[in-house]
Amino acid sequence: MPGSHLPLMEEGMARWPFGPPNAGIALDFEGAPPSLDELRALVEERWKALPRLTQTLVAPGVGRTGPAWWTGRHRWARRDGHSPAEQVGGADDTLREAVGRWFHTPFPAGRPPWSLHLLPGSTEGEFSLLFRMHHSLLDGRSLTTLLRALLDDGLPLDGPSSQAVPGPRRRTARPGPAAGGAPGLLTAGRAVPLPHRGAREPAYTVVRLRADVLKAAREAVRVGEAGSARPASTNEVFLATVSGVLRSCLSASPSAGSAGSGQVWLSVPVDERPDDCGEFLGNAFANVRVPAPVALADPTARLAACTGLLTTVTRPRRASERLVEGTLGAVPGAALALAGGKIFAPAYAPAACSYVHLRERGRTLAGRTLRHLTIVPMVPPTDTVTFALGGCSPGHTLSVATNSGSQDAVLLAEAFLDELTVLARGTG
Repeated sequence: MPGSHLPLMEEGMARWPFGPPNAGIALDFEGAPPSLDELRALVEERWKALPRLTQTLVAPGVGRTGPAWWTGRHRWARRDGHSPAEQVGGADDTLREAVGRWFHTPFPAGRPPWSLHLLPGSTEGEFSLLFRMHHSLLDGRSLTTLLRALLDDGLPLDGPSSQAVPGPRRRTARPGPAAGGAPGLLTAGRAVPLPHRGAREPAYTVVRLRADVLKAAREAVRVGEAGSARPASTNEVFLATVSGVLRSCLSASPSAGSAGSGQVWLSVPVDERPDDCGEFLGNAFANVRVPAPVALADPTARLAACTGLLTTVTRPRRASERLVEGTLGAVPGAALALAGGKIFAPAYAPAACSYVHLRERGRTLAGRTLRHLTIVPMVPPTDTVTFALGGCSPGHTLSVATNSGSQDAVLLAEAFLDELTVLARGTG
C-alpha cells in the first residue's frame, strides 16, 4: 500500500547489489503496429483503476549510520493524478538494444518505476510491446495479469482485486519425493563453473524452442499409473534440461574438481497467490530451491528425477514462518547484509529457472496475432545464470542472463538447445 514499508522480499530487490533490479516481458506480434495514441488509450482504459501503477519508490536516505542503517527501509509513496498512459512510449531499439540500455539504467526518482515501450519487430510486419519494471513493484504473475488485460478479449482490471494482498493462506511449494526435503535457509551446495568467456559483464540472449522438439522431450518420460500416464510437463522438461546444461559445465571445466561437492540447487520462483487473490499486483512469490539431478548421465533419468519435483498446496502460513519474516523485515539492512554472502553465492544456487506462460489460446492485440513471449530477468548474482522460459500458444522462447562473461549467455543457450534435442531423442 502507498506509504507503507516494503516487505522483506521487495526490500531485498530494492537493495539488489548486481545492478538495477529491472526486469520485464516482451510480447511479439504479427502485423502493423498500433499508433502510440491507440496504445495509450488502451492502457488508460484497462489500467486506470490500479493504484500500484501510480506508486513511486522512496529510498530510506543516504548517509545512514548506527541504528538507522540497520532499520532503514524503502517505502511506497502515492503519486495522485498520475495517468498510466504517461508511462507509454515508443523507440526504434531492438529488444537486445533495449535490454542493453534501459535494463541497466535506474528509473528516475519521483516517477512510477515502470514503462511500456512500443518497439519495431525483427522483421517488417512485426512489432513488440516491452514492459519494463523495477522488480520491487511487480512479479511475473503481475506482468501476465497486466498484459493479458490489454489483449482483445481482456477487460479493465479491478482496483480492489489488484490490492487483495494474499493473507494467512498462501499457495506454497511442497517438494516431491525426489527432492528429499527442502534445504535449510542458508544451506550451501555445489557451485558450477560457468564458461567465463569474454569480458566479465552482464550478458543476455534469446533463442526460440522448436515446438516439435519440446513435444518430443515431454514424451520422453510419462508420469503416473499405466493407462492414465501423462507426458512430463513443460516446466519439468525445463528443469531437467537446465540440469543437463549444468552437468555439461561441470564436465567441461578443468576447475570442476575445486567447485565443491554436494547437491547442486536450482532456484525456482513459486507464485504464492491462492485462487481468490489471482489478480493481486505486487510481489507474491517465494524462491524455492530444488535439487538438480546433475549426477545422472541419462537425460531421461534426469527428467524422471524432475517429474513431480515441485508441486504446490494452499495452506495457512505457520506461526514460525510469520515470526521469521517479521523479525528479518524489522532489520532488513542487517538481515540482507548478513545473509547476502550466503544466498548470493554460486554454491547456494548456481542457476535460477523462471517460467512465465500466457496459457490462453488465440491471443490478439487490436487484431494483431501474438507470436512470442520473451522474459527479461534481472542481472543474476555473480557467477550464476538465470534461465527464463516464456510461453504462449504459438510456442516458447528461452532467455539466458549471466554476468560471468560477455559470451556466456549465448554459450549456455546453445547448450540448452543441445540438451533439449538429446532429451527429445531419448538417448544419452
